[in-house]
Amino acid sequence: MVGWVRGRRGLPDGLSLALPGALRERWFLVVLGLGAALRALAMLGYRPALWFPDSYTYVVTAMRPRPDLVRPAGYSMFLRLFEPFHSFAVVAGVQHLLGLLTGVLVYLTARRLRAPAWAATLACVPILLDAYQIELEHLLVSDTLFTTLVVAAVCLAVRRADGRGWVVRASAIGLLVAGATLTRTVGLPLVALLGAWLLYRERGRVAVAAVTLAAAALPIVGYGVWFHATTGRIGLVGANGAFLYAKTMTFADCAVMKPSPELAVLCDPRPPAQRPPSQEYIWDPASPLVKLPGITFTRETDALAGEFASLAIRSQPLDYLGSVLTELGRSFTLDRPVYPDQEIYDHYLFPVTTPEPPGRYPAVVGAGFAQRYERGPIDTEVVEPYAGWMRAYQGVAALPGAALLVILLVPPVVAVVRRAELSTAWVLPWATAVTLLVMPAAVAEFDYRYVLPAVPLAGLAAAFAASKPSFSNIPRNVRI
Repeated sequence: MVGWVRGRRGLPDGLSLALPGALRERWFLVVLGLGAALRALAMLGYRPALWFPDSYTYVVTAMRPRPDLVRPAGYSMFLRLFEPFHSFAVVAGVQHLLGLLTGVLVYLTARRLRAPAWAATLACVPILLDAYQIELEHLLVSDTLFTTLVVAAVCLAVRRADGRGWVVRASAIGLLVAGATLTRTVGLPLVALLGAWLLYRERGRVAVAAVTLAAAALPIVGYGVWFHATTGRIGLVGANGAFLYAKTMTFADCAVMKPSPELAVLCDPRPPAQRPPSQEYIWDPASPLVKLPGITFTRETDALAGEFASLAIRSQPLDYLGSVLTELGRSFTLDRPVYPDQEIYDHYLFPVTTPEPPGRYPAVVGAGFAQRYERGPIDTEVVEPYAGWMRAYQGVAALPGAALLVILLVPPVVAVVRRAELSTAWVLPWATAVTLLVMPAAVAEFDYRYVLPAVPLAGLAAAFAASKPSFSNIPRNVRI
C-alpha cells in the first residue's frame, strides 16, 4: 500500500513521504488520538473545570499579584495570562493541551534517540491515557504546568545541539527549569541536577552548564527580590519551616529530642502512631503550630517550626529516614488507598455531583476572586452522559503505583546487564523522576498528585533502556 501511495501521480512529494512515516508511528498516533478524545469528554462532562483547595489561593494571587507565603506565583501568573478570556474552561483546555504536548515531547525525544516505536509509545501511555492524569489536568492546580516545564527541560537536555545552537539550547533549559521552580519549589534541586548533567553530557564544557545555570538563576533571583521587597523575607516562599515541622511530626519524640522551653510548645504528647497525617499540623486549629499567636506563616513562627524540625531530624535521624521511606513507599502500592484523608482523596476523582462550595475562610475569599475572574458562577456543572463515561473510565484506567516502581527499576537493571552497550541517556530522566518522588516525601508528605509529574520521565528513561539510543539526530527512516 505504501508503494501504491508513493507511486500515485499527482500526490504531493511531501505527503508521499509523510504518509509512510505516519504509518510507522501509527500506534502512537492512535494513543494520542484516544488521549485527545478522553480530554474532550472531560471538558464536556465537567464545566468549566474542577476545583482543589489550593486553587482559590492561586486565583487570589492571579487577581492581586504579589508573592504568596506558601506557594510561588508561577501558576498564578499562568492563570493571569488567560484572565482576558474570563473562562476557567479555557484554562482547563490549555492544561489538557499541555498534557498532550508532554506525551508528544516524550515520544519524539525517545524516537530521536533511537528508541523503538513500541517502547516510545508505551512511555507515553500513562501521560496520555491515565484517567488520574486527565483528572489532574482538569483541576485548577499547578502540577500540569510544572510537569510540562520539567519534561521539556529534560527532553532538551538529553539532546545535543551543534554549532552555535548550544547557547540557545542551554538558555532554554535554564529558563524552563526556572519556570518549573517558580511553579513548584520542588523544582529547585533540578537546577543543580541539570547543570551537573550538562557538564557531564558536554564532556566538560563548563560554558554550557554555566549558561544554563545563569538562565535559571536570573528569574529565580528576580522572584526572590520581589518576594523580599514584598514580605521582607529571603527565599521564594515563607513556609518551608512549617512544612518540615509537619513532616517531622510523623516521628518527633520530645522525650528524645529534649527541646528548649521555647520549642517544647510545638510538641505533641501523643505517640506517632496515634497522630493525624502531617498536613493537619499546618491547617488544623488544634495543631500546636496553628495555636501559636498570629498567622501560621509569620517569620517568627516559621523559623521556630524550622528549628524544631531541625532538632527532630538531628536527634532521630533513623526515624526521619524511616518516615521518608514510608511516605515514598506510598507511591508504589498495588491499590490506591485513601490518603491523607477522604476529603483530599475525593478531589482526585471525577465527582458524581457538583462539589460543595469551599468552607474555609481563605477559600471563600478566593472563590470571590474566582467569580471576578470568570465574570460569573464558578460551580462545576456535571453533565451526563459524558461525566459518567469519565467516571467509568477512571475506574479501570490508572497506572498502579507498583507498575511505576517496575518502570523505574527497568533502566538501572538493564544498565547493569548490558553495561557498556547501553547509552547513559536514561540517567537524566530517571534521576529527575526519582528526585520528584523523593523530595515531597523528604520535606513534606506524600500526595497522589505529586507522583504524576515523575511518570512521563520514568517512561522516557525506560524507553531509552529498551534499546541502544544514540545522541545523533533522528534516523532517516523515522518521519514524524
